[in-house]
Amino acid sequence: MSFDEEWSAARATAAANVSLRLNQASPPGPHAGGADLELNQDHLGAVGSEAHRLHSRLQTDGKHAAAATAEAAGALTREGFASGAALSGVNTCWESQVKTLVAACAQISNGLNYSLSSHHRDEQQLYAAFTTSKLDGYLK
Repeated sequence: MSFDEEWSAARATAAANVSLRLNQASPPGPHAGGADLELNQDHLGAVGSEAHRLHSRLQTDGKHAAAATAEAAGALTREGFASGAALSGVNTCWESQVKTLVAACAQISNGLNYSLSSHHRDEQQLYAAFTTSKLDGYLK
């Protein structure tokens, strides 16, 4: 068998066995083979709004006990209790975690706002390109 014949047979075998599956089998039921994820600007806007609302609430509600906790930790430490240092450590850890969560909410909100505006801008550019191109004549 020549190289060309062997190569042709290998290509034919490979082409016969080609399939694509994205990390799962097709879901059973009426939506088999169809799209099962729909995400539109309304959904993204709602998620972004909730992230912003959570961000705002966490900035105030996440810190409401910080002053009282620091005062209690200081009082316990002055009286010689080891729990004062432990409470201070817990307060520091809590503040760090609240800051991380606030930053994550801001990132989600800002990222979704950017995605929405970027997508809208891209849609406008595509619309302008199609309406001024020869394709517009073919589509009508």
